[in-house]
Amino acid sequence: MSNSNRLTIAMVGTRGVPAAYGGFETAIEEVGRRLAVRGHDVVVYTRGSERREKDYLGMRVVHLPAIPVKQIETLSHTGLSTLHLMFRRRPDATFVFNAANSPFLPFLRLRRAPVALHMDGLEWRRSKWGPRGKAYYRWAEQFGVRTADALIADAPGIADYYRHQFDVPTELIRYGAPILDSVAEGRVEELDVSPGGYHLIVARFEPENHVLEIVEGYRRSAATLPLVVVGSAPYSSDYTQRIQQAAAGDPRIRLVGGVYDQELLDALYFHALTYDHGHSVGGTNPSLLRAMGAGTAVIAFDVPFNREVLDGEGWYFSSPDDVARAFEDAESGAGRTRELGAKAQHRARDAFRWEDVADAYEELARSLAERKSIHRIARRARRSSEEW
Repeated sequence: MSNSNRLTIAMVGTRGVPAAYGGFETAIEEVGRRLAVRGHDVVVYTRGSERREKDYLGMRVVHLPAIPVKQIETLSHTGLSTLHLMFRRRPDATFVFNAANSPFLPFLRLRRAPVALHMDGLEWRRSKWGPRGKAYYRWAEQFGVRTADALIADAPGIADYYRHQFDVPTELIRYGAPILDSVAEGRVEELDVSPGGYHLIVARFEPENHVLEIVEGYRRSAATLPLVVVGSAPYSSDYTQRIQQAAAGDPRIRLVGGVYDQELLDALYFHALTYDHGHSVGGTNPSLLRAMGAGTAVIAFDVPFNREVLDGEGWYFSSPDDVARAFEDAESGAGRTRELGAKAQHRARDAFRWEDVADAYEELARSLAERKSIHRIARRARRSSEEW
């Protein structure tokens, strides 16, 4: 790539790389390393990493601290990252992740650094935030709409939300799905389960992820294969206790806590009979994509986001009774269950490719570098009086 086509691209607002936490971090790693291979100068702002290298998979890594308090950890790190950016070479394009970080966009605009804001899901609907937190996220959404040069939505439903609420366009850029065609069987036996012989939940224990409803539904069911529940809740002890009470006394339910060994997680996704997905307020969910890429049939909470990602291929639930029926159907119709898993993997392989995601980020970065912006039409946007 000639120097005239080479872009300096900054990625701000997450835990950074190496990816070890969530969807944003995985996206930055997968997209950033591909953009670096294409010859771009990719700068990733990182916090809390045990590794201190200044280069990772071709990306430049800037390590900055954060205040380790739930409400301000992200904001404190993004503030320092913005300050650092303002006194360094101006990037051609800056990707800021999480609408909560929108208050820092005016400083990037002051630096004349074109910026796209990744809006994520409907964060203000998450139960972990109290009234002030929810109000802040709703305000930050509107402020981000008014301030950014471009807005990124990771699902059609999120794009629809911003069109309906603010009458502004977004860039639809999905996540990619890791495709697993084979995984060794031995790892799942560490958790005393056998390949094809268990159901799987991987989720934070938060009400909007409906872990409790899945556990309650499973308990009501006549399912014989165990339910492996991977996850914990750093901020939801009461909800965790309710899940533990729902599982108590049923030897089929295995609450195994957090699993951070990625090889073991891959094995769990790949060898499960079903993956049980209760997420309800996000857009395109990385855990769901991981299960689809592993070729595992899905039982999902019935919201448009999940139906769209799965292209309708799966079981859907709105209540514990729905969950119970889905588990029983999955076990009694093994052929259909395998077919749904194969369809999910085909959908993942076709519609959620990291190369396509990197293409979209590269195209948007070039657009930003050329000073194309929605700011002129969005700077006075107001939230619709009609609730979404």
